[in-house]
Order: sequence, then C-alpha cells, then structure tokens
Amino acid sequence: MTAELVRGQNHPLPDTRLEIRVSAGHPVVACVTCSGEQGTVPEEWVAHPGVPAVPGVEVPGRAEQSPRFAVDLAAVPAEVQQVNVLLALPEGTGGPDRFGATAAPFLAVSGQDGSEVASFTITGLDSETALVAVELYRRQGAWKVRAVGQGYAGGLAQLLSDQGMAGAAGTATAIQQAAVPRTHRAAPARLTTAADAAGAVSGPDQPSPADGALTGGLTGPQAAATGTPVQQTPTPDAAPQMPAGPINYAHPRRQSAPPPPAPAAAPAEPGRPAAPVAGDASGWSMEERLYNQVWGMFEDLARAVAAYRSAVEFAESRMDKELDHVLSDPRSRIGSSGDAARAAARAKCEQLTDQARQALDRDLAQLTAESEVVEPALPPAFARWDNPCWHAYRVPMEVPMALRLGDLHLPESPELRIPCLVRLPLERGLWVDSGRSSSDAALAVDEAQLRRLATDSAVALAARLLAVYPPGEFTVHAIDPAGTAAASLAPLVDSGALTGPPAAGAQGVSAVLAKLTERVDLVTMAVRGGAADALPPDLDTGEQLLIVNDFPHGFDDRAVNQLRYLADEGPAVGVHLLMVADREDATAYGPVLDPLWRSLLRVTPVPDDHLADPWVRHAWTYEPLTVPPGSDVLRQVLTRVTEARRSWRR
Repeated sequence: MTAELVRGQNHPLPDTRLEIRVSAGHPVVACVTCSGEQGTVPEEWVAHPGVPAVPGVEVPGRAEQSPRFAVDLAAVPAEVQQVNVLLALPEGTGGPDRFGATAAPFLAVSGQDGSEVASFTITGLDSETALVAVELYRRQGAWKVRAVGQGYAGGLAQLLSDQGMAGAAGTATAIQQAAVPRTHRAAPARLTTAADAAGAVSGPDQPSPADGALTGGLTGPQAAATGTPVQQTPTPDAAPQMPAGPINYAHPRRQSAPPPPAPAAAPAEPGRPAAPVAGDASGWSMEERLYNQVWGMFEDLARAVAAYRSAVEFAESRMDKELDHVLSDPRSRIGSSGDAARAAARAKCEQLTDQARQALDRDLAQLTAESEVVEPALPPAFARWDNPCWHAYRVPMEVPMALRLGDLHLPESPELRIPCLVRLPLERGLWVDSGRSSSDAALAVDEAQLRRLATDSAVALAARLLAVYPPGEFTVHAIDPAGTAAASLAPLVDSGALTGPPAAGAQGVSAVLAKLTERVDLVTMAVRGGAADALPPDLDTGEQLLIVNDFPHGFDDRAVNQLRYLADEGPAVGVHLLMVADREDATAYGPVLDPLWRSLLRVTPVPDDHLADPWVRHAWTYEPLTVPPGSDVLRQVLTRVTEARRSWRR
C-alpha cells in the first residue's frame, strides 16, 4: 500500500535501489545534493544536468516535465547521511516564473520491483522557484524518506547557500546554463486566467496589478476533503496570475509510458470552445480518465473563482485609494468636483467588476457544459444515487480508484457541483457530524431530525462502500449502544449486509471492539514480520468498516482507548471507523478525544462549508449524497451485494 505523505511525515524504505518520479506539468531542473553529519553539502556531492551522476545517484541531463531520479543507497558514500531531492524552474525559457503559478508538483518513490512505496504532492507554494522536495536519510542503520516541500524564492542559489555550500551562486548558474538550452516553452492556457481578469480590471490604459499569492496546502479532491478549512491570505492590490501552461488533467500516478489518447472533441465553431467530451483526459481506462477529468474541473473552478475574487478585490482596493485621494485634498473634498470624482471612482469599480464577472461567467458556462456531459457517464462509485447506472448495478470484480462522498460547490456558482472523490482504499476513517452547532444549516434542523439524517448518511456511505468492493472484500459492523439508530440501520440489517445485528449495551460494544482490535494486532504483526501466511485461516482479511452511533454514550474508558487505537492503526491494515457523533457531547472526556477527531475525515448530513482546495484554499460547501425520496435503490443495491457474497462463499 502506498503511503501518501504530508509535509514532515516520514516512511521507511524497503529497498536501497529506488526510482523517484516527478510529475510537474512543465519542465523542471532535477538535482540532488548529499550532506554529511554536519548538514553541509560539498560541491562534489551535487548531481545536476551538468554533472548527472554522483556515487549512488543519477539525474536527468536536461530539464524535463517528468524527470526521474535513479538512486542506489547502497552505493552512496558511508559519510553521506542525507540525500536531498531538489527541483527548480529553468530560467529564460518563457515558462512559469514561480511554483505558485503552476500545478502542485507530485513525487512518487518506487522500489526495485517497481511498486510505489510513498508519494508526496507539494502544495502551499507561492513565489518559490526552487525547492527541496524530499530527503532520504539514515536512521539507526536503515534509510527513510521524509516529505519536505521547502521552497526558496531566491532560487537554487539561495537553496544551495542554505545547505552550507561554498560558491552556491556559481554552482546555481552552472546548473541553469546546463539545463536551459534543452527546455521547451509552455503552451497557451486552457481557461481564462487570473491574468485575463486582472487585465480586465486594470484596462488597457492602466498598469497591470502585480502578481499575488496562490497559496495551498492540501492534496486535491481527496485531500480537499480533510475537514480543515484554510483561510486564503490575499495580497493587497494584487490579482494572482495563473499558469502559463495548460491545466494537467493526468493523475500524478500515471504510468511511465504515455497512456492511450483521450477521445477527440468535436470540432468547435470559429470563436467557440470545443464541445466537451466525457473522459476527455489522459488515463489507462475510462474510469481513470473520468477521475482525472473531475480533478481538472475541480481545479479549473477553484482557479477561475480565485481570479474573479482577486479582480474584484483589486477593483475595490483601487476605488478606495481613489476615494482616499479625493478626501485627502481639501479643495476636492466638498463641492461638485468631489462628488464627480467619487461617482467616477465607483462607476469604474462597478465596470471593472462587471468585466471580471463576465470572464468568470464564460468559464462557468464551459465547466457547466462539461459537467452536464461528465455526470451521466460516471460509474457507480463516482455517481450520485439518482444516476441510472445504479439501477443497472452489478457487483464489481475490482476495487475502483475512488469513491464519491458528496458534492462540492462555491458561492459564485452554487448550481455547479463538483463530485467530492476520495481515493480507495480509505486512508482514514469518517466522522458524520450530528451536532447542531457545527453550521448555520445544522442549527435550522431539529436535533432529533439531524441525528436521524446523520445516521442515514452513515448508512448510505456504508452501502456505497459495500457496493464498490468485490464480493467478500468488504465487511461492515455496527455499534448502536442504546438502539437509537434501528430505523436508519434497517436497510443494512434487513438485507443481511451486516455481519450480525448491531451491537448494543456495554457487553456488545466491548465484544465488537475486542474482535476488531485483535484483528488489527494480528495483521499488523504479520505485515511487519513478513509472515502473512501465519495468520489464522478463519481471519477475515478483507476491508472492515465499523459504524459507531451515538458516541460517546455507552463507552467506558477502555472502549474509548480501543476506538483511538482503531482510528490510528486500523487504516493501515484495512480497518476503518465511520462514527456518527456530536463533538460537543464528548467534551466531558476533555482533550483525550482530540487525536480521535483529528484522525477522521469530517462530513456533514447537511450542507456545510468546511472543506478547502489545495491551490487557493477556498471554503467549499460540502453537500452529502442523499437517496431520492421514495427510491428503492439502496435496498436493491444491498440485496445484490448480499446475494453476490453468498454465491462467493459457496
């Protein structure tokens, strides 16, 4: 299982021979520096396009969009304690001038057999032109990889100087000179960029605003749903520029060889964009193409709205400055000249705002047309419950790439919904928030009704997970201490999708938690000891999901500790939590439950704007997937899942 790292996280390396693949979407200069115990980097321990090999490391001899690093840690000199993987933007190529104006670079570390060990998406970049992507370091005789993602606005010279290299500026110049002659220029942008919106604001006779900051810190639709809202920090009087190159729809984990070409779009009429096509993205299958296309739509909408908001902010800031100038001059503060100046400033602001909105509307129309084509073509794992594909549902033979948890939208375009997809298998559990204080929408719902909606949402999510896994590869358990969720759990119970009746009372809760805790212990020891064949023959090695209702009622200290253990250690060995809880109800436990909440992905039974994108950190409104009123689709799907599981066991 691949470890998707975040900044500061490390992961052991099983092999000494590695390949590190980079996906940047534009040419980057690949370098490696090696440092000793003191942390300094001698000049002879640097691999770059001019000197593409040092002992144990090889880098490309030119700037590439997808460079590869070949590393043999066994051949690295014994005095080397750390190997730093660096990326830099080539100078003088007409390409992007900062990482913040491009798609987030992605790195994948693969072992000797080609299996992916760890990956890292470097988000949160702005004016940086060079960065330390990851580092490989020795620890107690073994090698580990750590996600770093530290950028430098001063480029390679500043980075190498920070690593203690003498003559850093000269080395940086030599690296750029070796890489630049072989770089390629970027292609035109796909959608209206923030530069277009900023141009509309400044006008042909006005200076263009300076570049702003596009900050991010998460990982796409899957990491956008981390439940941690991040505030965007705007730059005064500045509208952020967008990438000069096209938006890259390819998922970062694409194969080494180019995938089959995407379907060709219908020829466009002169002056109009090409008609959208479902699966119009690169990928090895239609499922991967659709996943990448949804990813691209999510990014396009985030950046288009960011351009509009920056343009509006710039127009308003400019109007404020003009009004301040009028008010600061006593001669124009009063009288007809002052009134005329204030009216002109406001009219100009409205005009520029309208122009920015027109640019946004063009992009929204294009994305809406694409959504209308993509939505009906989605497979069940990506589709809403009202999609006809669920009526023709058949139990799959393979696990899909991702699962749809809900929809995302922004205030500027509430009717344009982007599927909220998370990668499978799940990397952490889910928490359905049943608290009324979580949002204004929740406050407007009766407490009992909100709890029912939360348990209904949890059951619908569990049903989707059961439906997208092959027979026998996913099992659902339920804990309902007081029996308050009997009505919501009825579809799972009546269809036989649960392994047994929901556990009730202290004894039932203790039995289920003990069983799953023992499974996590056994599988963890087997994996770490390389003895998977020693597991008991009757142990269910498929993915496990535990629905916990009405937490923390009915849980003693031992049960709470077991839940925390399952939340922390379970996902690595296929045991996941799906908790229905109000966080305020657990305040009596104090900070002991904080690690539990932080380890779960928060979703809500009513619309709530608690999610953020990894590029400009908008607050996205999450809407849960609901079964249409009166529809029998949930029962039909669960019945087919149960029948397929019975046939598989025979």
